[in-house]
Amino acid sequence: MTQPIVSIVIPIYNEEENIPELYRRLETVIQQLDGEVEVIFVDDGSRDNSLNLMRKIHDRDYHFNYISLARNFGHQIAVTAGLNFVRGRVVVVMDADLQDPPELILAMIEKWQQGYQVVYAQRLSRKKETVLKRFTAYAFYRILRRLADVNIPPDTGDFCLMDREVVDILNSMPERNRYIRGLRAWVGFRQTAITFERDPRFAGTVKYSFAKSWALAINGIISFSRVPLKLATYLGMLSAGVALFMIFLVLYWRLFDSASPLIGYTLITIALFFLGSVQLFCIGILGEYIGRIYEEVKGRPIYTVKEMGGVRSEELRVKS
Repeated sequence: MTQPIVSIVIPIYNEEENIPELYRRLETVIQQLDGEVEVIFVDDGSRDNSLNLMRKIHDRDYHFNYISLARNFGHQIAVTAGLNFVRGRVVVVMDADLQDPPELILAMIEKWQQGYQVVYAQRLSRKKETVLKRFTAYAFYRILRRLADVNIPPDTGDFCLMDREVVDILNSMPERNRYIRGLRAWVGFRQTAITFERDPRFAGTVKYSFAKSWALAINGIISFSRVPLKLATYLGMLSAGVALFMIFLVLYWRLFDSASPLIGYTLITIALFFLGSVQLFCIGILGEYIGRIYEEVKGRPIYTVKEMGGVRSEELRVKS
């Protein structure tokens, strides 16, 4: 196969119900593209029939390749693995649940041909999602935008198009706790948005539980903001101010109002709980940053590959 012009990276975790429809729609899109196209499915340790479906698709259609990771490493690492192996001049990243419509790739490529090196899909709405999900997503992106050191566009996921130059820079970054949409904003270059109405999942269950979404949100904030560290300092100053105020208050009660019911164990208990909670909160913030330092200095590979199809064997490697 000649050098592909367009590469499409799709991380997959237990998506056997979506893969046939995903393949059908991608096949239609590929027929409308000029030049060679490669699709790389990245199996992130699926426990269902997803990997077998990828093998069958690869056997009958040379456009579709796959990489199977040795275990579940997480969505962001699966995307990273796909980016490490792509060969195209332009790379599209999308999810397998068809909430990212493959047909939007054509519009993204048009923007790339106009000179944009990053084209990200920006959601106008989230169909059939709960009020709580919509509210928390809306709030998170606004909070992240205010706290982050770079301008991360709101209401954007990993669905995007990136020029080869941008992908090469992302691949050169040694970070292990990766937040792709933040790194994508950090690299700069000419970037623009394409808006779309986000469809519900085509089939299957949501793979991002509340706990995983919360962890991704914390990772995004910690990776691109030092404000939490400053918050720990401000809380320390606040607790010191409150403690100083309480000292003067207790002295006043002892000297002028000894009958006050707040003197004694009640006041001491309240003060201990307050100071203890502030200390634990600050330790938790420090722990998040120290934990990331610990992960970086260990030097372990980001992922390991179990199997691949359509990718040259000499390219097999672990990302360290």
